Amino acid sequence: MKVKIQTTLGDITMRLYDETPIHRDNFVKLVKEGYYDGTLFHRVIKDFMIQGGDPDSKGAPAGKMLGVGGPDHTMEAEIKDGLFHKRGALAAARQGDEVNPERRSSGSQFYIVWGQVYNEGQLRQFSKQLKMQRTQEIFNQLASEHRDEIMQMRRDKNRAGLQELQDKLTAEANKQAASYTGLTEEQQKIYSTIGGTPHLDGQYTVFGEVEEGLEVVGMIQDTATGRGDRPVDDIEMKLTIID
Repeated sequence: MKVKIQTTLGDITMRLYDETPIHRDNFVKLVKEGYYDGTLFHRVIKDFMIQGGDPDSKGAPAGKMLGVGGPDHTMEAEIKDGLFHKRGALAAARQGDEVNPERRSSGSQFYIVWGQVYNEGQLRQFSKQLKMQRTQEIFNQLASEHRDEIMQMRRDKNRAGLQELQDKLTAEANKQAASYTGLTEEQQKIYSTIGGTPHLDGQYTVFGEVEEGLEVVGMIQDTATGRGDRPVDDIEMKLTIID
């Protein structure tokens, strides 16, 4: 499935991934309803990404803060190891982990990655961070499975038991994460040549990519912005299904 974004700076054609059917179908539904037509790329950060999909941006007066609008629903995360934040990736925006630990996606807001090109040392550091992140996620899952036991030991003030369980779960998390190396060879190659935002991998759902018009994304991310990273000159969009 392909979608065209017509903007005042040119057209962008995106391919939606079949591997993320929840996000694909939701996006197609909104496009067919004309939900995005007249909305703006309301948040633009140079060398990072361009974000749109806030219905409150339609006809928004200059200076209005945007970025919290959307439909009543959110979507289950579809974060896949093989779908990552290379330049041109289409991904779903979401609220932060502190209020959204399940990493559920916004019902409408999306962003297109621009990012940067990284050297070998920077990519090694990203891999290290991703491995630590994966280990922590496994530990959190194991801890949730022992929640009742942990709560009882806390009530009993059983510090020795808590420490013993923590050590056990830490060892198990390290064991399960041992084979995970962080960035794959493909990711390292793309991030060192084409570019992207590797620090977002595993955090947000990537559900498509730009097939044509990447230069338009480049022009948008390079535009002048003001308060709230909103472009000084509105960049309006109209979306249509083309395949």
